[in-house]
Amino acid sequence: MPESRLVFQPDTQEDLVRFMAENAATGRQRLHAIGGGTALGEVPAGDVMQIRLDKLNRVIDYPARDMTITVEAGIRMSELTRILSAENQRLPIDVPQAEQATLGGVIATNWSGPRRLGCGTMRDYVIGISAIDATGRRFSAGGRVVKNVAGYDLCKLLVGSNGELAIITQVTLKLRPVPETSALVGLTFDSTRQVEAVLARLMNSATRPMAIEVLNPQASLNSFAEPQSKRVLLCVGYEGAEREVRWQVETLIAEAQPFEPRSAKSLFGSDAEPAWAELTDFVLSGESPAARSPLTFKASLLPSRTMEFLQLAAEASVSAKAHAGNGIVLGHLPGNVTTAVQAAAILKPLSELVNSRNGGLTVLRRPSDWPITEQVGGITAGRQWSERIQQQLDPLGLFRR
Repeated sequence: MPESRLVFQPDTQEDLVRFMAENAATGRQRLHAIGGGTALGEVPAGDVMQIRLDKLNRVIDYPARDMTITVEAGIRMSELTRILSAENQRLPIDVPQAEQATLGGVIATNWSGPRRLGCGTMRDYVIGISAIDATGRRFSAGGRVVKNVAGYDLCKLLVGSNGELAIITQVTLKLRPVPETSALVGLTFDSTRQVEAVLARLMNSATRPMAIEVLNPQASLNSFAEPQSKRVLLCVGYEGAEREVRWQVETLIAEAQPFEPRSAKSLFGSDAEPAWAELTDFVLSGESPAARSPLTFKASLLPSRTMEFLQLAAEASVSAKAHAGNGIVLGHLPGNVTTAVQAAAILKPLSELVNSRNGGLTVLRRPSDWPITEQVGGITAGRQWSERIQQQLDPLGLFRR
């Protein structure tokens, strides 16, 4: 962060309310909320006050028997996991850099990982929320019990709002029990066409996967160390009782055999945890010194089109991984791309494919001096409605990018 950047770090929610009200009444400084700083996206240009929320990290209420918890939004995801683990409970959202990422940041970006297929997204777990709008007005929606649906639409509205509507300060979550065990199966194939056939078979499988991830030949997982040069890796994850999980793994491998996988490897329990972590952290792999990818993006399109997208990405030497059951693809441009012109040339056919399939492509990370917009492609329907909501909650435009 540049030293000249203006920063306000409240100790309490009341401190933030006072600051927001004073700012709206007098200075009207533009605002940009930050949790752990792991998913900042494009920081607004000009003089912007960064609101750092990592001190708002208190547990307000944890009735473990009700499978809910109320916490402040600045709590680190690793700390939340530690608290819940003591009661054999969890929030089943896979988050990279959990030691740094905050709950509020995960909610604001609606981040989700490999378990999105079986466990859902943050919108499925936020049952109560408190936030502060740009004028310092505090408002709440939902409640502290699972059956309380008052204001639930407002909960959904703030999830994925990227901090452009209000600053989330407190959240009530519903929880799930920690499963007895988990497993990951890795299958390699010569082409995305073969994988597409396996995915079609999985739609009628006797098993119930928690995750279905596909990596193109430019991507790899250390946990499935067999060389996969020129091969596509399909990872299928399961969770539940030990006996149930082992049966599902055996059934999946049997169902996949007619499609002639080049290799098959199964990981169970603690042996599978590093592979789960690698799948979760894939979005960070382009930042490592070894990878040195200049740009990372996320594409959203129909699940039936993800293999088409992965193939096009592979032809451009883009390392990509898909949540194949959800239509979400994460990609890293190759390290030999050194200019914005080269990057734009690679992104153009990818964004055109996404747009033709009623999807969107968002740049998550890029050099600050590259003139590439954050939203390269996307659905425009509903934008006018979104702007009307923003006008209601932020009439002064203090959260505008």
